[in-house]
Amino acid sequence: MSKFFRNLIIIVVIFLVVAGIFALFNNTGSSNTPTVSISMVADEVNNGKVDKIDVSSDKLTVHLKDGSTQASQKEHEIALSEALKNYGVDQTKLKDVTINVEDGSSSVSSFIVSDILPFLIPFLLISGFIWVLMRQVQGSNNRAMSFGQSGAKVMEQTDRRKKITFADVAGVKEAKEELKEIVEFLRFPQKFFSLGARIPKGVLLLGPPGVGKTLVARAVAGEANVPFFHISGSEFVEMFVGVGASRVRDLFKRAKKNSPCIIFIDEIDAVGRQRGSGLGGSHDEREQTLNQILVEMDGFESETNVIVIAATNRPDVLDPALLRPGRFDRQVVLDQPDISDREAIMKVHSKGKPLAKNVNMRQIAERTPGFSGADLANLINEGAILAARKNQKEIQQIDLLSAIEKVMLGPERKSHLMSKKEKEIAAWHEAGHALVASVLPHADPVHKVSIVSRGRAAGYTMKLPTEDKNLHSKSEFVADLAVSLGGYATEKMVFDELTTGASNDLKVATNLARKLVTTYGMSETLGPMTFGESHDMIFLGREISEQKNYSEKVAAKIDEEVSGFIDRAYKTAAEIIKRYRKHLNAIADRLIEVETIEREEFESLVMDILPKEKRMNADAVGLSSDLNPIPAS
Repeated sequence: MSKFFRNLIIIVVIFLVVAGIFALFNNTGSSNTPTVSISMVADEVNNGKVDKIDVSSDKLTVHLKDGSTQASQKEHEIALSEALKNYGVDQTKLKDVTINVEDGSSSVSSFIVSDILPFLIPFLLISGFIWVLMRQVQGSNNRAMSFGQSGAKVMEQTDRRKKITFADVAGVKEAKEELKEIVEFLRFPQKFFSLGARIPKGVLLLGPPGVGKTLVARAVAGEANVPFFHISGSEFVEMFVGVGASRVRDLFKRAKKNSPCIIFIDEIDAVGRQRGSGLGGSHDEREQTLNQILVEMDGFESETNVIVIAATNRPDVLDPALLRPGRFDRQVVLDQPDISDREAIMKVHSKGKPLAKNVNMRQIAERTPGFSGADLANLINEGAILAARKNQKEIQQIDLLSAIEKVMLGPERKSHLMSKKEKEIAAWHEAGHALVASVLPHADPVHKVSIVSRGRAAGYTMKLPTEDKNLHSKSEFVADLAVSLGGYATEKMVFDELTTGASNDLKVATNLARKLVTTYGMSETLGPMTFGESHDMIFLGREISEQKNYSEKVAAKIDEEVSGFIDRAYKTAAEIIKRYRKHLNAIADRLIEVETIEREEFESLVMDILPKEKRMNADAVGLSSDLNPIPAS
């Protein structure tokens, strides 16, 4: 309605302006001129008072000899001399009066102004007002009619600015190989049709958030050079039942007109949840929308050349009908990037950014295990922001290293000033973690120890594995338990007192010990069995619920085994701290002095107690899929 009132105000203003101009033009020169009758003009001519008469159509302007002016009007289509003669004007007197007759064009303009415009202008204004009203009504009708239309955005192949190819996507080699078949089908469909082959009509991209599912789909469209329709699964669902199904029909109708093309549905789990399961709530509108998607995908003609690509990180909740052959019958999993992929991804995202010569992307990749493509893009951006805040012209290596810790743990809390006592406790706590990690052969090497507060952590010990790992052994888990309890054991031994700084360590250790018993079957007493049925969010790592499938007697044994793992880990940590107290003192004193110790300096402090395995790999450091900062709080 605001647009309607705005247009109405504009029309009224235009009307007032035009009316004012018209009134001004029509009354110019006549406001101060008296009007007299033609008979009075005749008397003044007979009395010799008239000097000149200007004739414009039927209007008369009488100029008297005393300098005054009068206005009058004669009869229509009668000459002035004849009109004055009819009123008894002496012809000899009339000869002394100068009569000027203006051009006929002025009479035409006067006719337009006086006779036509008073009718034309109101007509045009009223017509314009009605036209605006009709547009408002028509726009409302169009919006009502478009309520069931798809809001999918289309990226044409002619839009080179937004075009993305596989060269812009680093990593995910296997996924790109799978999708090259889709590209070849869109480019050369007859190659497949001639052999009776049928390309998958639906490709489901699976993977954790940030690995590049949307980017890969856009790269497929860019490589195939075809239109790319993209829409979110939540855009189908509305309050009214049937609207989502209508939007699905409209989307596929548009896609068929532009075939060959690609339809990309992001977060399809918003509309593709399993029907009737109650997971996430039953919803008639969502189920009707899903039914329409199933019908449209299964109803494609073989020559349609429309391929549907969808992305989700929740494949466990999708309806089985979506995953059957003929619909989303091909699943492409995008994993977290390994060290080489991370290095390549950062090189892609650093294009156009001024990097200093000392920037070593390999070293940055070594410190970012478990980072997704989105995390790495954010890392490069944070590094650029840090460099800009320092008024630098280039991005330095230290900026990127600081950005890693900022992304992982949060920004430095420079305003958080610890007391001398708290600083000592944090230093000894982190020194305990680092010492235990350096001594145990199966623990990951320590890369950095710091008592600078970041996020919610008062300090942290960063340890990174020496290689990419997909499998973890029991020895590694037991070592991690001991490292987690290193700070707790140090506080108890050095200060003979415990603080809340070890609360997160205890939580991590307890959860890991319980997984060793109930999930990994690594308990010697209970044997190779799992206990409890958990429902996890695939790729998100969050547990929805856990169903207890064991007795209370077994539950008591599980608790005993968990406690046993924790007790043994604590004894190991305490023994290491007691045996190498001299090294613990050196690490803690150095932390109190400089607050942060990098890997080279740390290894120089504990070189004589490092295991042979870690000495051999001291200069060849890789990464694994998980990074284990151990915060002190």
